[in-house]
Amino acid sequence: MTSPYTGAWDIERTSVRVVLLDANDHVLLFRTIDPVMPSTGEWWELPGGGVESGETSADTAVREMFEETGFVLSPGEVSAPTWRRDATYLRRGLRYLQHEVVVRARLDALAPPPSADHRTHTERLEYTGHRWWPVAELEASADRFFPGRLPELIAGFLAGERIDEPFDHWN
Repeated sequence: MTSPYTGAWDIERTSVRVVLLDANDHVLLFRTIDPVMPSTGEWWELPGGGVESGETSADTAVREMFEETGFVLSPGEVSAPTWRRDATYLRRGLRYLQHEVVVRARLDALAPPPSADHRTHTERLEYTGHRWWPVAELEASADRFFPGRLPELIAGFLAGERIDEPFDHWN
């Protein structure tokens, strides 16, 4: 992926975000803050994180889901990445340039509580809560999200549309 972003950044990375659905088709989002920069406010974000050397997008999704939620998935339970995006954001005082794909996975349970047992120290500070969102409520919400266009793109993504999102200068 190439980005139209020409500004300076501190960290460039590739990541995978997961639209994790429960048995009622509700989407798991984490309530997030930046404890280093509280002036950035709070937002809801999809779970996920950086791709490690040698990982496929499914491998990253499986690892990140276990680390952030305790849920155990297999790579075969993770969809192909059909939503691609580039974004820049400021977090913990650093400017990120992130190349990202979004995948989908499903749990058979109804709104299971995620576990924080395997989260990093930073995730434990940043994640202040979680919610299983009905898609219609997510689409209608005026809350802030990462990805920023999640409310307007979620239905199409879940319907199988391929999304190549325009560049997101998130903050």
